[in-house]
Amino acid sequence: MPKLLQFLLVHAVIGFGVAGAFVAGLIVFDVGGFATLASRSDVAPLAVSVLTFFLGLTFASVQMGVAVMLLPKDDEAGPRGGHGRPAALAPAYARAPARR
Repeated sequence: MPKLLQFLLVHAVIGFGVAGAFVAGLIVFDVGGFATLASRSDVAPLAVSVLTFFLGLTFASVQMGVAVMLLPKDDEAGPRGGHGRPAALAPAYARAPARR
């Protein structure tokens, strides 16, 4: 498995784990009466699993994004040739006729 894919997969699993802990906390502490509402419903397992899945997607995305943003940079070498600025920002000169 490529290192990048493994890196992202590990952080996605961490995000889903945090989401599971978050939903467990919602149920244990009955935040907003969620556990009471879910216990009185006949589709409680579906509601909890859908909530866990979508929170897992959100937390996994955030975890992967934070992990990528915290990667060390390889910018110690500086620019590699040229004038030190991107080519798209280089001035472009054009001849323009002038009236006297």
